[in-house]
Amino acid sequence: MRPDTTTTPGAPGTTPGTAQDVIHNIGYRTYDGPRLGRAYARRSLFSQSLRGAYGLGRSARSKVLPMILFGVMCLPAAIIVAVAVTVKMKQLPMEYTRYAIYLQAVIGLYLAAQAPQSVSRDLRFRTVPLYFSRPVERIDYVLAKFAALASALFVLTATPLLVLYVGALLAKMDAGAQTEGFAQGLVSVALLSVLFAGIGLVIAALTPRRGFGVAAVIAVFTISYGAVSTVQGIALGTGHTGVIPWLGLFSPVTLIDGVQTAFLDATTAFPGGEGPGAATGAVYLLVVLAVIAGSYWALMRRYRKAGL
Repeated sequence: MRPDTTTTPGAPGTTPGTAQDVIHNIGYRTYDGPRLGRAYARRSLFSQSLRGAYGLGRSARSKVLPMILFGVMCLPAAIIVAVAVTVKMKQLPMEYTRYAIYLQAVIGLYLAAQAPQSVSRDLRFRTVPLYFSRPVERIDYVLAKFAALASALFVLTATPLLVLYVGALLAKMDAGAQTEGFAQGLVSVALLSVLFAGIGLVIAALTPRRGFGVAAVIAVFTISYGAVSTVQGIALGTGHTGVIPWLGLFSPVTLIDGVQTAFLDATTAFPGGEGPGAATGAVYLLVVLAVIAGSYWALMRRYRKAGL
């Protein structure tokens, strides 16, 4: 375009039928507002992902399953509290650290539904490169998604513990013992939430198909726990009780069981009551931390390609 030769139709010196150069001002303005940067983008992605884990800000259909599962998680706690208050129990019939283990199937279903929802849609519709075209870096995306799903799982698992704790105080149980048990339960479910979120996101990020991601998450958690429990039962029946604690290293659920048995004064769910001691528990804790770190590394590797 040559602004110095711009003419208008009918002006002197123009030749009829020749192309005219015209400059059009369509009114675009440069952005002169505040630059919020990566931190704001990271917080926004975390908030949006956390809200989406419970269907908030989405269609009514998207809220049905997470809210039902949230209600199912809290219902047994409410029933226990009602019975404890009515019959004036001196202590709760269930340890705080055991609640999530007993309701692991509900947690697994929630994770299977929400982990693919968090990452598979971005892969399927190829929106990840759009995120990375902004100030958001690969580490920001992974951390936001990881933290959001872990927070959603913590809300799911810690809320019923809060119901139990408030109910125990209303029933006038020993406040010191209940506070200690409640704190141990919170530590347990916090570790569970981070571990499960990491494993679930890695599995879901392998495929853009949400249905495949749901099935894969359910299969990994269900098969691993079933296989470990079966082999532990066989070991108990054949008298090889010494290997029972070590077998728990091969399932996410039994990993959490072993850590809280060794360090949080919890009662183990292992067959025969053969939970890990302090030395074996240290191995459990190292494995849990290694799986969490490995999940983060795997996600970073996955989105190195997905961002192209």
